Amino acid sequence: MQMGFRWFGSQDDPITLEQIKQIPGVKQVVGALYDVPVGEVWPKEKIAALKKEVNDAGLEIDVIESVNIHDDIKIGLPTRDKYIENYKQSIRNLAEYGIKVICYNFMPIFDWLRTDLHYQLADNSNALAFEAGKLTDDPQEMIDRVKNTSQGYVLPGWEPERLAEIQRLFEAYKGVDAAKLTENLKYFLDAIIPVCEECDVRMAMHPDDPPRALFGLPRIYKNRDDMYKIEMLHDSKYNGFTICTGCLGENPINDVPAIIREFVAKDKAPFIHVRNIKFMNEQGDFHEAPHLSSEGSLDMYEIMKAMSDSGFDGYVRPDHGRNIWGEDGRPGYGLYDRALGATYLNGLWEAIQKNK
Repeated sequence: MQMGFRWFGSQDDPITLEQIKQIPGVKQVVGALYDVPVGEVWPKEKIAALKKEVNDAGLEIDVIESVNIHDDIKIGLPTRDKYIENYKQSIRNLAEYGIKVICYNFMPIFDWLRTDLHYQLADNSNALAFEAGKLTDDPQEMIDRVKNTSQGYVLPGWEPERLAEIQRLFEAYKGVDAAKLTENLKYFLDAIIPVCEECDVRMAMHPDDPPRALFGLPRIYKNRDDMYKIEMLHDSKYNGFTICTGCLGENPINDVPAIIREFVAKDKAPFIHVRNIKFMNEQGDFHEAPHLSSEGSLDMYEIMKAMSDSGFDGYVRPDHGRNIWGEDGRPGYGLYDRALGATYLNGLWEAIQKNK
């Protein structure tokens, strides 16, 4: 297991590489190029600069999160071929600089959704939360709410240039149901996986967050059965998954340790996000929780044990920490709680290995 930490770059992240390096057990940075428009080729010089900056700090970067997919590909427009060719070239460019895994998602319009970015917890920390009753029928209202509470940070999947076109995007997605979205995913995978095989770069699809339909938009990676269908769209080691314990765990029906055991054993899960959530009621509302099993609704020991038992040797990162100790930066991506999470997960892993 290789522990990583998501970083948004020296221009946009108040967290420094020096601070990340000081977290025990963290050797990898999970990064991306955030100034390249979605659909454009990632330039070699920018990739080289990112890798050099991370390496100069004494860290490695093997995983990119994310190379986002243009909406024309998800919708299935005639222009998708141009963007797919660009994506293929980005894969080649990333491979040249040692990238091994690309995390991506196939969620229409919203990469993720929370109804509160600063939900107050009993210990006076705050966290991301989702309460279905607070959803509105107007997606623009939800966008405005997120913008007003993001404190000026551009959050992953909520890039202003996309969200400025929200009404056009909703119109474009009319007629794209789950079957059509799946068909468009297959078209994309059939085109890029041969390049991934050639370059030894593994694609790792991220689950829908939350794993339920929102605003009438389809969701196609919600559970184990969805994963099997996606696996069969293009059967290759390079067509794999990011298993996000929080996303899948947001549906209590999902047996997250069992999903890990199945897909790690098949070598289809090169990247795992490990985070905990706390259910707030029987309706499935939740907030992000400390990583400890006792603080949330997911059994983190069983999750880490499933990874160990199935022979996981890929990349891991803690996810969606609270704001604690006066920190109030990018919602969900503060330093302190995620650092505590990484340390806790490494401690569980060490204990599990010693008790084999």
